[in-house]
Amino acid sequence: MASYTSAAKRQKEIARKQRAKEKAEKKQQRQQENLQRRAAAAAGEDPDLAGITLGPQPRPEDEEI
Repeated sequence: MASYTSAAKRQKEIARKQRAKEKAEKKQQRQQENLQRRAAAAAGEDPDLAGITLGPQPRPEDEEI
């Protein structure tokens, strides 16, 4: 019976380490994306305004007058 609890404890520890590893990878990915966004903003391009052209905007095709 003691070996069962030891094996279960080992499995829980492995699962905990795996979750911690996945969480650290996600955190690193978010940091990379944040750095890229900051670099784009520093380059003078506002991400909220990216792709917008000056002047009249084209009408959506599904809009009726």
